[in-house]
Amino acid sequence: MQDIDLKALATLVLWAAFGLSVLFGAIAQRTHFCTMGAVSDIVNMGDWTRMRMWVMAMGVAIIGFNLMVAAGWLDAGKSIYGGPKFVWLSALVGGGLFGFGMVLASGCGSKTLVRIGGGNLKSLVVFVVLGVSAFATLKGITAVARVATVDSVAVTLATGQDLPSLLAASTGLAKATLAAALGLLIGGALVVWALARAEGRSGDSLLAGLGVGAVIAGVWYVSGRLGHVTEDPNTLQEAFVATNSGRMESLSFVAPVAYTLDWLMFFSDKSKLVTVGIVSVVGVVVGSAAYALATKSFRWEGFRDAGDTANHLVGAVLMGIGGVTALGCTIGQGLSGMSTLSLTSFVAVAAIIAGAVAALRYQVWRIERSS
Repeated sequence: MQDIDLKALATLVLWAAFGLSVLFGAIAQRTHFCTMGAVSDIVNMGDWTRMRMWVMAMGVAIIGFNLMVAAGWLDAGKSIYGGPKFVWLSALVGGGLFGFGMVLASGCGSKTLVRIGGGNLKSLVVFVVLGVSAFATLKGITAVARVATVDSVAVTLATGQDLPSLLAASTGLAKATLAAALGLLIGGALVVWALARAEGRSGDSLLAGLGVGAVIAGVWYVSGRLGHVTEDPNTLQEAFVATNSGRMESLSFVAPVAYTLDWLMFFSDKSKLVTVGIVSVVGVVVGSAAYALATKSFRWEGFRDAGDTANHLVGAVLMGIGGVTALGCTIGQGLSGMSTLSLTSFVAVAAIIAGAVAALRYQVWRIERSS
């Protein structure tokens, strides 16, 4: 067995993930990339520009991930999204809660980090509350409720739940071939749709769609290929270094926010190690702040009144609970999960969008009622 310097490998993986996350933060700050904003633009103004950004990023991520599967570099089943347990109710309920919450909190987990980098103190409060509620849903009181209710309703499949694995099992075709075909077909269709209108071909749309999608694929490579160890010399088992889940990971911003708070609060505890999720959270803030400062767009912003504060607090709690329950957010499930073509991700994304639309309708109803 070849000797492996796990510490050096982990350092390389962490720096690579951090660099890609800085790039994500800068792109999101520059282009106003935001899934909640995309849904809001459609519902309130009929503007599909930011939705085309998100869909293009999804398409690019799908193509990138599945071409790496076809090359034998990655396996969706070795992520949290592609396993055989189809937790459809968790995705449905958690996604709905997250979607509703992100509207109340003025943005999803990634947008919260981007706004912190731009000087938004409201988002700093959302970050803390989201992290606490997410950690409670990972290991605390709401975790007990989650496991006893929605997580107990699941379908265990005979194979992984990603589409290439499912079709390979039913057709007998090679998974690598199906991954390449489905990745190019589905991902390509999404990219073509995004580019079909002029707003999808603007400079910002192309930068956000192509850039964010490439970052998602890049982090998959860093975690799943660069950080993959066939046989850990300490355990003699397969391992993915520097991840919280012990599996390969790409960007997600709910559970990693919880792990970041945990690492900060217990910094002196040597068992608390820096992970891909933690450096990704920090990297997005750094990238956003760097762009905001460079362009002189950095501005301090606080809460407007008590009602504004309450909305953000409730929204943060819903995002923390919902994001963990659904196994991800608009980035975690919407881009990273969708890139694996996981059944759970399809359900979670639909539920997130439905929850966001419901929250936007609720806000309109409140305004009309008050007037």
